[in-house]
Amino acid sequence: MPSVTHEALVELFKNRPRLAAEMLKDALGQPVPAFTEARVVSSDLTEIMPSDRRADVIVVLLVGEQQRPAMAIVVEVQLGVDPDKPYVWPLYAIQTRARHRCPTSLLVVTTDAAIARWCARPIDTGHPGWIMTPLVLGPEGVPVVTDAEQAKAAPEVVVLSAMAHGQEEAGEAIGVAFLAAAAGLDQERRALYGDLVLSSLNAAARRTLEAMMKPGYEFQSEFARSYAAKGRAEGRAEGKAQAVLAFLEARGLEVPAEVRERVLASTDLAELDRWIRRAVVINDARELLATSGS
Repeated sequence: MPSVTHEALVELFKNRPRLAAEMLKDALGQPVPAFTEARVVSSDLTEIMPSDRRADVIVVLLVGEQQRPAMAIVVEVQLGVDPDKPYVWPLYAIQTRARHRCPTSLLVVTTDAAIARWCARPIDTGHPGWIMTPLVLGPEGVPVVTDAEQAKAAPEVVVLSAMAHGQEEAGEAIGVAFLAAAAGLDQERRALYGDLVLSSLNAAARRTLEAMMKPGYEFQSEFARSYAAKGRAEGRAEGKAQAVLAFLEARGLEVPAEVRERVLASTDLAELDRWIRRAVVINDARELLATSGS
């Protein structure tokens, strides 16, 4: 299941289709053609061959009364190193270009500066003259939005600003700017964006914003509540995983690194319960994984 940060960033670009073009032009200084509409289109790039190819968001910039595609932007949210991406990103761009018959750019969005540097590495496709360099929007490229009018005009940008800079000194000012924009949003977006902004701010800024919103603030959006529940489940899983290891170690059993990593990586509560019961009776920690299906 993708993380809440990943899905939240995807939602921002879906809710404001022109955001991809704005970030390319304003944050990264890339040329963007004049357009009359930005439209989110299908991101399913699966071919006749049985392979799953789905980008996070694909936006097409349309121009004129006939809504001719002027440019396509493949938006990929990347929060960690994935060795597969240098192979599939060129494919996303080429298939999107072929489908919509227009110039196509790849915009990779991340909240981590180190991951941004990894994403920006040129991709040598192996074809002479074709080296693809992804356009990367990292935290350094996201504007710090503290102006109320700017926030009202582009609520998704101020949310993106909070996610990139909410832990910094400007966090409180970003949060206050968001409140100015929140009143003009529909209930669903106001709830979701409020949750995202609050969860992104530093502790002092969050306390200030919570006081301005309402006492005893709880997650308001169904989107955030579902991930909060997932987080609580993962918290229970972590506790059970630690219990498995504690039982093994208390019995004097050596726990190999691969067993420890597998246990700590599990989020399956039923599986962890089985492992807790097994940890009491097995004589070798490796037997834990060998019998995990029983």
